[in-house]
Amino acid sequence: MVEGGKVRGGHRNRLGVVVGIAVLAGLAAWAVVALRPQALPEAPEAPATPEVSPAEQDPAALRYAAEYPVMGYAEAVLTDPVARLRERLAIGAARLDFAGERGYLDSLLTALEIDVESQVLVFSKTSLQIRGVTPETPRAIFFNDSTYVAWTRGAPTIEIASMDPNLGPVFYTLEQNATVDSPFERQLGRCLRCHDSYSLTGGGVPRFILGSGYIGTDGNLVSHEGWILTSEQTPLRNRWGGWYVTGQHGDQVHLGNLIVRDVAQLQNLESLRVGNLANLDGLVDTDPYPARHSDIVALLVIEHQVALQNLITRVNYDTRTALEAGTTGDGLAADGISADGVAGGVVANIAEPLVRSMLFADAVELAGPIEGTSGFAEQFEARGLRDGAGRSLRELDLTRRVFRYPLSYLIHSEAFDAMPDVTRAYVYSRIDEIFSEEDANGDFGHLSLEDRAAVREILTDTKSEFAEYLEAGRSGPGGVANATTDGG
Repeated sequence: MVEGGKVRGGHRNRLGVVVGIAVLAGLAAWAVVALRPQALPEAPEAPATPEVSPAEQDPAALRYAAEYPVMGYAEAVLTDPVARLRERLAIGAARLDFAGERGYLDSLLTALEIDVESQVLVFSKTSLQIRGVTPETPRAIFFNDSTYVAWTRGAPTIEIASMDPNLGPVFYTLEQNATVDSPFERQLGRCLRCHDSYSLTGGGVPRFILGSGYIGTDGNLVSHEGWILTSEQTPLRNRWGGWYVTGQHGDQVHLGNLIVRDVAQLQNLESLRVGNLANLDGLVDTDPYPARHSDIVALLVIEHQVALQNLITRVNYDTRTALEAGTTGDGLAADGISADGVAGGVVANIAEPLVRSMLFADAVELAGPIEGTSGFAEQFEARGLRDGAGRSLRELDLTRRVFRYPLSYLIHSEAFDAMPDVTRAYVYSRIDEIFSEEDANGDFGHLSLEDRAAVREILTDTKSEFAEYLEAGRSGPGGVANATTDGG
């Protein structure tokens, strides 16, 4: 048993008068392709003795220390949910109980307020626990809006990834040992070999990863050509290779539940597809797991969430770096510019892809109704902030699109609120512009007049900072002074 801790509240920015910055355009060309499928390297074989990376020996060896020094990724005070739980454990305000085969898992999920209905099962060897993951013993991933917990049967640790409001993805392991006083350990080098947008070769930021590929009977890739990162932009037929999927989706197909026993079978891929499963009977023994499903709705939601959180992280890193350069005499002016100047400069280049993603501009449409097999959809919707008419951005559609109202619920997240004032102001100005039908580029034609009116009303009622921006007369980014946030 582990006992302890106080909570350090996460830092919350307040939107004041925005500091303008005039910089060369093009700093954010990355974002145009940030969510497209990307090839992933093969999962490495686990060494007999875990390799110690340079970053673990010396945090200053992280590329972030040189490329994003303003972020202080290795040394900044952490305020993510796991960091807060560790503080509560340290002073006895919380406890974790070790029980049975799952060890700390059940207690950890309760402490982090993660519902077991969020369980999704992955059988590809794409984690630190690759030796224990097979189609017969898949890794279970559980999540809420900010934290992801991965449990592998018999593994010595639980893997945890958490969204720090200021730093983005932070990684931990929890040792499955009831006799250890401090079982949590933050991971730097080992996790960041993969959880970095350029694999630590430069220009990357921490990221969460969801991938799809053709997986064999041992859990390894059988073909590198089909291994991609997935998001809501990925056609459904290319998603979830290496994952189990339960739920009803009609004639729509995917790669879930597909185990390649002979690479020659890929020549007739359609014959291998397995879908519309009410449960995993005959595929995997779910008795050792907290839940008995790998819900298709949970998979749809986690794909949106991971992709958007990665964009928020990139936008935060690039904007803070540009602002810092503007205050240190590196050629970036910080003497204030007009709203048009902000919209036409570096903030627009960095943040516009985030706006597009938040409004689902490039999301593929569903070809028919989808229904899950667990209580995930109900518990997900129940956590929504509702407007005066009872509507929420967390309401699901699951017929033509995943969400009923086309604006991401992550606008209510701590990570969104922690982005620089100038970034949030730009997002609000673009939402206002687009919903007022003043957007000239035509990229948001998927938003009906009914969509625009409903989302504006929901956001005004549930996001006080946006409401205060509107009340300030739409005077441009920075038009709201001393606004408070709802905390989402």
